Amino acid sequence: MGTADAEGAVPKGGNSPGANPETAGSGAARSEGADAQGGGGGASAKRSAVAEALAAAVRAVESGEKPATAFFNEPRRQAAPARPAPQRAGAPVAAAPAAPVAERPARPVVSAEGLGSVREVLAAGGAPEQLTGPVTEALGEHAAEALRADPWRLLAVPGVRPEQADGFARTLLGAECGPDDERRAQALTVWLLERAADAGHTVLEASVLRSALARHAVPDPDEALQGSLAEGAVLVFEEALENPGAARAAREADPDAEVPVRLLLGLDRYAMAEESLADGLGRLINNFEPERAAAPGAPGAAGDEAAETGSRTPEATAAGAPDDSAGSPGTGTTDGDTTRPADTEAAAPAEATTDRPEPNVTDRDVPHTADAETVATAEATAADAEPTTPAEDTTASTDAETAAPEGAAADHPGPDAADGDVPRSAGAGHADRSAADAAGPTEAAPGSADAVGTTPSPDWEALAVGAVSPSGAELIRAVAGAGVVAHSGGEASRAEVVGMVLAARAAGLRACVAVHTEDGKRRAAELGDGAAVTVAGLLAGREGPGRDADGALALDLLAVPDAPQLDVEAAAMLVESLADGTRLVLSGDPGVLWSAGPGRVFADVLAAQSCPVVVSRTPDPGPIGELVSGVGVGELGQVEAPGKEVVIVPVREPAEAVHRTVQLVADSIPRAIGVPADRTQVITPGHGGPAGTRALNAALKERLNPGPGRFGGFDPGDRIAYVPAPGRTVTGTVVSADAEGLRLDCGGTPVVVPRERVGEEVRHGWAVTAHQAAGARWPAAVVVLPGDAARTLTRSWVYTAFGRAERHLSVVHGVEQALPRAVAEVPAKERTTRLRSLLRAQGRPAE
Repeated sequence: MGTADAEGAVPKGGNSPGANPETAGSGAARSEGADAQGGGGGASAKRSAVAEALAAAVRAVESGEKPATAFFNEPRRQAAPARPAPQRAGAPVAAAPAAPVAERPARPVVSAEGLGSVREVLAAGGAPEQLTGPVTEALGEHAAEALRADPWRLLAVPGVRPEQADGFARTLLGAECGPDDERRAQALTVWLLERAADAGHTVLEASVLRSALARHAVPDPDEALQGSLAEGAVLVFEEALENPGAARAAREADPDAEVPVRLLLGLDRYAMAEESLADGLGRLINNFEPERAAAPGAPGAAGDEAAETGSRTPEATAAGAPDDSAGSPGTGTTDGDTTRPADTEAAAPAEATTDRPEPNVTDRDVPHTADAETVATAEATAADAEPTTPAEDTTASTDAETAAPEGAAADHPGPDAADGDVPRSAGAGHADRSAADAAGPTEAAPGSADAVGTTPSPDWEALAVGAVSPSGAELIRAVAGAGVVAHSGGEASRAEVVGMVLAARAAGLRACVAVHTEDGKRRAAELGDGAAVTVAGLLAGREGPGRDADGALALDLLAVPDAPQLDVEAAAMLVESLADGTRLVLSGDPGVLWSAGPGRVFADVLAAQSCPVVVSRTPDPGPIGELVSGVGVGELGQVEAPGKEVVIVPVREPAEAVHRTVQLVADSIPRAIGVPADRTQVITPGHGGPAGTRALNAALKERLNPGPGRFGGFDPGDRIAYVPAPGRTVTGTVVSADAEGLRLDCGGTPVVVPRERVGEEVRHGWAVTAHQAAGARWPAAVVVLPGDAARTLTRSWVYTAFGRAERHLSVVHGVEQALPRAVAEVPAKERTTRLRSLLRAQGRPAE
């Protein structure tokens, strides 16, 4: 790696003082979370019988009076009934999609009288008048009445802390206010679960939630939890500590058998989304009728002695077992009832020897748990919260990020993802619908409803022979025989996914690539697919084939190359939109940051071993690819960069980091590399501090586009980061402003942000965080690591940030040994989720 050619500085010991990015924005609440909390605060008589039973279950289990199996002896989960294969006979139907749009929901319309009432109650409780808008958005038209009845509902407002809600309640209620108030306990329980969701958890263990309540001076946390269960504000689940399938089978054999379980508590919004996602994946997997990839005896058929280049059973992948390609020639492998033939093409030497690791799912039998420290960390609120993803590069997001466990030299880092692509709405179960499709394939666009006929049956083996690589051929063979396939690899492996979709489309299938960002569409187009869509646009109906008469997406095959960035709600909506018989390919790099929203969908799918997994052996090219691949296995080594592809710029203090960053973007990189400033992206760990995004954006604006900021702090030509929905960041440029709002150009798409939302949804975007940058790449990237960022770094953060560069990477390095230590030693804390166990429970019988 080279060093900067100008103003080089030797780093000195000691970190510079400044705001810790770990704590910046960690408590930022989502608007949806506020709605959920506000809705869960009241009594629910129609649910009281079930809730009382659940509360009794918790009391009995935790007191030792009865085992959990006495209350949670659920019947074995059954797959949805098989449905006919998709048919397209008859006139095509272009039904209007019912999927939610990506932008935030419209704010409730509140009368002037209603707003006045809210101002009155806020003033009576000593709260600032500026909360009037957020309160009405969180609690609706009757917000004033809700606050008078329960002052702690103020916690539904993003950014409000428990101590602030306590002060409001004391002023409003006087002597009636106390720490043992049931309303306080319930509001705190919901608030803690929302903060945990900000950090990526879909549920929390009961013991963790009890500890968090105790830290907030709740006198009897057990009673508080029981009250929340009785009111229906919180749901309780049990999860076997061993293989759920084995536990369920043991219970069926002996109903009195005690199975070790843990009790999990969660909000129905996320719990139901996870249930819906598991059901939907199970439906696609179990109702799929596989097609033969090759006739018996044909090259590549099962039992053929050709060498396999990357196909692995889920069991082998999860265990990190050696791949067939590393040893003797392999035969076809099987996954349950799905046969995956051996690859007929010998891997090229570069692929056979690549350092790209396997997906790290070696923790498949270890529960994903949030500890008390995780919850405490997730509670912290940034005084300088930004209009960005809730799980930004903060303490909360640090807890949510992951790195491969020590000793996993042959494994990829733990599957992560960054910002989700669609808004969060509860996936409360998929609608029962026919598998009949109403559209046929055309050459103009994938899945367009312009043809009539039956679903074609491609010659999958012929498609595999023409694949872009041996790993691509293996992917096609896997898709031929399974309803859901997981595919992992780096940036170069995207060509395998796009190539598969193009081949399937040419064979007559309605196939589509759905990416995370507009930049992902650009990269797909460079690989030959100009019809790629974003997940948000596909679900909203703005992009893609539309829906058939039954409301399902008019597709035979959907490939999602950015699967690690799907949160549980986005994934649930996507899977619910697929008809039986539709093939789904979840693809991505397991080493990147996890989704900004709750869940770890891609990692859980890999760990559940419920579908075939194809591990790409296609290495990312060049010095940057070599560097990033090394980071993925915990090694930060020197790479040869004769064309200055990788440059290290040492700095001593944050002010110098800002100065050198501006110099690189405005002068050095355009002059030496030929990449203009508007195609260079700056990435830093957090928003606050002397070298956070705010400080860097101010300095970059002054140098690159100075102006008075007459449009709410923005000028035409400013680079921006626009957040239309939590978990989704869109980069663009300011065009102008008028009475309607701020006009942006986001990757060629005109966007108007209403004036009242500009401060909440738009910020300058020359510098962004790694979570905001995930899913996109730029010709050049400058990764800024000031000294005060040392504690926030993890392997997955470094992997994600470094991997955003295509041609050139500059690292403004001020953390000294913290960087190699983070790459080698710093795993992020797990997320507590249920998807893996839900998939295992409905999958193959335990061995």
